[in-house]
Amino acid sequence: MDKSAKKKIVVIGGGFAGLNFIKRIDKEKFDVTLIDRNNFHSFPPLFYQVASAGIDASGICFPLRRELRKYRKAEGLYFNMTRAKSIDTNARTVTTDEEVIPYDKLIIAAGTTNNFFNMPELRDSVYTLKSISEAIRCRNDIMDRLERACMERDPEKRRRMLSFVVIGGGPTGVEVAGALGEMKRYIIPREYRQIAPEDISITLIEGTDRVLRTMSEKSSAEAGEYLKSLMVHVKLGHNMKTYSDDTVTMDNGETLDAAMLIWTAGVKGVDFEFTGDTIKPGRGNRIEVDQYCRVKGVNDVYALGDIALMTTDDYPNGHPQLAQVAIQQAIMVARDINRGKVTGGFKYNDKGTMATVGRNRAVVDLNHIHFKGFFAWITWMVVHLMSLLGMRNKVSVFIDWVWDYFTYSSSTRLLMHPGKYPLRKRWLKE
Repeated sequence: MDKSAKKKIVVIGGGFAGLNFIKRIDKEKFDVTLIDRNNFHSFPPLFYQVASAGIDASGICFPLRRELRKYRKAEGLYFNMTRAKSIDTNARTVTTDEEVIPYDKLIIAAGTTNNFFNMPELRDSVYTLKSISEAIRCRNDIMDRLERACMERDPEKRRRMLSFVVIGGGPTGVEVAGALGEMKRYIIPREYRQIAPEDISITLIEGTDRVLRTMSEKSSAEAGEYLKSLMVHVKLGHNMKTYSDDTVTMDNGETLDAAMLIWTAGVKGVDFEFTGDTIKPGRGNRIEVDQYCRVKGVNDVYALGDIALMTTDDYPNGHPQLAQVAIQQAIMVARDINRGKVTGGFKYNDKGTMATVGRNRAVVDLNHIHFKGFFAWITWMVVHLMSLLGMRNKVSVFIDWVWDYFTYSSSTRLLMHPGKYPLRKRWLKE
């Protein structure tokens, strides 16, 4: 085929949707350029384990260039490590921090970022888990806090220093609270003997009447019991109103010490500046698409995964922001573009949901089947291991889990502060 005749596809985002689309698109017909601000693919469901020093960050990250090398059946597959800032749908270009890239078809699979629900001031004071760098920062500060607490002689100061509050009772909130609870119950008595477990307070705040709201009521109740067994205090039916001076103020006037507040309460679609055709973000700043993942009102622009808002009778508020949705949408869109026509539309095959609350504690909902405990925990581990890219990563994470299970010891609790100088202004771009 004449190379000049190949159409250009630009993919924004190297997550589950972006990579699965690239894997299946016909590289003989299309030149494909992937844009991502990182040069690696990461696995968000395990960010909380990095934040709680359960596994090393490198175990859940995989170099994009190595992954793309496997898909190189023809010339014309490129990767640019940069940030997409704006999209001109008339000129058919994507403007990044470095260049302007033309496209014939555009795939927006940029995912989500933190949603602070009209409290933007929280960005500078709370810990979040929407990227691997945020998870590492959270881990380092937890470890730093424990080390300083070991030297603190004032009991009241030590108690305040070790007050942890998790906002949001979804899977991430429950999992990170459970991981902190495990640390309090098992790790502190073994490795931080100057700290009494009762010095550490862990509180999970959820605005609805139960944790794991998207799962079955049985899973919610069981997860609540697991958290209780790990000495995590759960507050339901109330929201955080303000956070300042290491204190959380609730909507009922109650105040809580929170020297470290971990925010998992919500996400929103990544922001883009659009010119040309009018694209108005929908619920949660997600981009509205039709049943074929085509952005409404625009030609040759698709949105996939967490950033896409596809409303149906079964999902009036959009599909759940899960990896399986992103993967299935990517497969469908790649197939339709390869064929040059649409067929059938998207129908989500729900394979179930699961969450872990620590070792031997997990809940699983698979269609009409529910189970919990050790077998659910093993199922959760197998599913997540199989979802990681690269055999090295699978083996590395598996070894970390097995070693930690039998020894309660992890080398990831090493505290390594990065050097400050020389300043790298490029990395400071928002």
